[in-house]
Amino acid sequence: MFKRIGNLFRGFLNLVISAFERHNPEALLELEKEHLRNQVARYNQGLVSHAGFCESLMAQVKKLEADDRDLRARALANLRAGNRELASQYALRLQTVARELEANRTQLQQAETTYRELIRARDVSIQAAQAKIEYLKTNLNELKIKKATAELAEMATGMVSQIGGAGDTLDRLQNMIEEERRIVAGRARVARDSLNIGDVVLKEAEQKALADQALADFAAKEGIALEPVQSSPQSTTTVEPPTRSMGPKSV
Repeated sequence: MFKRIGNLFRGFLNLVISAFERHNPEALLELEKEHLRNQVARYNQGLVSHAGFCESLMAQVKKLEADDRDLRARALANLRAGNRELASQYALRLQTVARELEANRTQLQQAETTYRELIRARDVSIQAAQAKIEYLKTNLNELKIKKATAELAEMATGMVSQIGGAGDTLDRLQNMIEEERRIVAGRARVARDSLNIGDVVLKEAEQKALADQALADFAAKEGIALEPVQSSPQSTTTVEPPTRSMGPKSV
């Protein structure tokens, strides 16, 4: 029972983590970069230990080489001096040192070869990981650009739809304005046709006659003789009422 509950909890946790990773690929990439740095640090610690082992072998080889030269010289000197017993002891010790020196040289060569191979493997692994990280970064940048482009395209599509809907409103507004213009133009025409131009002319002639009469009275009082004004053809012309194309007809 508890095992099933544990499996269910782990499954739910994996689902949440997968969803988080899917929505935050940059965070996942940074986590992998940090993981790589930690792995490199641990690997370098191993390399440091191996390099210390190589240095120890190198020091041991140098010591054995020095012992070999010393024992060889002592054995040769005692042999030439006729000290065979002492020379044989030095020769026996020389054989032991020579075997140890050969073994340590072999171990040192192998250790240095292993160290170089470990360095090479580390560098190759780091380069491969860095190349993959750069590839993923490039893909993430392209993904961001494509997502932004898609969002802009969706926004543009929505704007086109909104503009299309607003276009119907603008058409209705234009029709309303044209209708109002026609109504106002019609009212102006009706008012213009309703104006009696003949009455205006007669009123103007009446005012002019009254003014002439006032001038004649003034001249008579002052004893000034006025010359008669010759009538112009326009004054004898009968004013015809204008023809109306709209409005009620006159009976």
